[in-house]
Amino acid sequence: MPLAPAAFRPGLVERVTAAADVRRVAVVPLRGVIGGTLRAHEVERLLTKARESVRIRAVLLDIDSPGGSASASEALYVAVRRLAEVKPVVAWVRGTGASGAYFLALGATRLLAFPSALVGSIGVISARPVLVEALRRLGAALFVTKTGPFKDLGAPWREPTEADRAKEQELVDAIFERFTAAVRTARRLDADQLRAVATGEVWLAERAMSLGLVDATCDEEDALVEAQRLAGLPHHRIVRLERRRSLLQRLGLPGAGMGPPGPAWIAELEGWLRVQRPGL
Repeated sequence: MPLAPAAFRPGLVERVTAAADVRRVAVVPLRGVIGGTLRAHEVERLLTKARESVRIRAVLLDIDSPGGSASASEALYVAVRRLAEVKPVVAWVRGTGASGAYFLALGATRLLAFPSALVGSIGVISARPVLVEALRRLGAALFVTKTGPFKDLGAPWREPTEADRAKEQELVDAIFERFTAAVRTARRLDADQLRAVATGEVWLAERAMSLGLVDATCDEEDALVEAQRLAGLPHHRIVRLERRRSLLQRLGLPGAGMGPPGPAWIAELEGWLRVQRPGL
């Protein structure tokens, strides 16, 4: 039986129109420790690309990160907020959105999470080893010449003084104030609500929603539909924006793409160890 003439085929015009529609929702994966696997400058470039692209009408941030570097986390928060001023941004926590990862998500238009995702850890931590006893046992000594009492603040070769402790606490408190100020503004929390969530705890997303930290819980498909709705699109065809990955990274080899063992490896390990990750 011959096909009907093209003009009479049901839905042809709609299919042609849809095929010609180049508008997309960009998905930006944010996985790993900020300052470890997750390199802030690379993510900033991706967000700038999304902001400048006329094809990209909305962005979904696919987050699974325990946080990391304080300055890099705030830089990403600023970059996300700048993007959200131009087009809708949906931050969706897939597994973990803690500490600096939650900080950057605050810049989005909407903050969503998978129901069993971990969200929160609103706080700041500074930790370092003190190796004085180890050096003493090795019979080693270190001669230091410095220009001020705090020039070697945080050095592992000496015990911290009370003045050192006070200065480090001052720095931690200053960073904490910047973090909580972003939480208060983005989530519209009063002083009592902010005090209740700024304890360093993580919560399952459903509990985080009741505390005002998350707008809603959903799966990835619903998060994409929300990005589509905010952009006013008839579809949510996606384009993935991510840095070029090596074959070993695509195969999921641990540590792939991080270079030789070094500070980034330590940051990655420390970052994940700070966040509780329940298993079944």
